[in-house]
Amino acid sequence: MNDLFDIAIIGGTGVYALADLANAEAHQPVTPYGKPSGPVRVGEMAGKRVGFLARHGEGHSIPPHKINYRANLTALKALGAKQVIALNTVGGITEAFGPRVLACADQVIDYTWGRISTLSEEPGSDVLHVDFGDPYTPSLRQSLLAAASRAGIPLVDHGCYGATQGPRLETRAEIARMRRDGCDLVGMTGMPEAGLARELGLDYACLAIVANWAAGCGPTPDEVITMEDVLANVHAATAHVTPLLNTWLASA
Repeated sequence: MNDLFDIAIIGGTGVYALADLANAEAHQPVTPYGKPSGPVRVGEMAGKRVGFLARHGEGHSIPPHKINYRANLTALKALGAKQVIALNTVGGITEAFGPRVLACADQVIDYTWGRISTLSEEPGSDVLHVDFGDPYTPSLRQSLLAAASRAGIPLVDHGCYGATQGPRLETRAEIARMRRDGCDLVGMTGMPEAGLARELGLDYACLAIVANWAAGCGPTPDEVITMEDVLANVHAATAHVTPLLNTWLASA
């Protein structure tokens, strides 16, 4: 398949399209692992060819544990992707990660289970022992941080992402355990996506959008988390995501 773009952006909860993606065409390759979550929208943004994929589907119809992560990333690579920016909607655990904060995570802890997490699953596949000490490509992280600085957009330069199974949110006890483990953020889609990107040789970085305090972490510990609040905070935060991406793309 011809390379249609070098840069891919994966949208999470509340981010089902890129408003600035011009002249977009839909592509949906069938991969050895089945179909991706939806069409890959390929267009122009900040003078670059970009592919966009809504991780949960464009109507948010796919729960985290049912996402075909292998098909998503393989489809993006088949269309030419070399770099992937993953937009992940998350909860904040530690003090620097309140609602509407943007963060560029640098570590991950995987609490998921039962998901196909490797390209080595099928009999006869190559056994891939990839280095994963830095789960997010350091050079790509640094380029995002530099773009945020140029654009005057606050972007937290660290964060350990704890990936949980979902789709339910976590208990206060589970979040307390994750805090003890060193997690700053909690989400449901960070893994196996990051590990699969490494197996595929893709540069990959997480741009985390904090939508809410995780259970028991906010100023009101017994606060009930609602999807209305989550989506309102994502909508507010994404007002900064687009100019950040445009600034990054201009020099990518």
